[in-house]
Amino acid sequence: MAGTAEQTQLLDELANLLKKQNQQAQQGSISEVEQLGKQADSIVKKISQTRILDSVKFKNKKEKLQKLYGDLCLAVTAQKAGAAEQLSEIRRVRKTIGAYKDNA
Repeated sequence: MAGTAEQTQLLDELANLLKKQNQQAQQGSISEVEQLGKQADSIVKKISQTRILDSVKFKNKKEKLQKLYGDLCLAVTAQKAGAAEQLSEIRRVRKTIGAYKDNA
């Protein structure tokens, strides 16, 4: 298993990636969120394989990661809702334009 400093570094790297993902999600940069997610995935695999978060000494970091992940999920959900609203508005406008076109 990796030493405590290396374990801490992995957890900090994941926390930083989650923060960046959250910022990008709030800005609507979903493609950037996906790119950062790919980077985070390799770190998550390492953390999972070494079972770092099972250790009591990393309880606070685990809670922080859970909060960051929850925040990211909320930000992505908000973006999805915004995109759904925009799509609905586009459909409504297209329908209205189609009605005017048919009556012209």
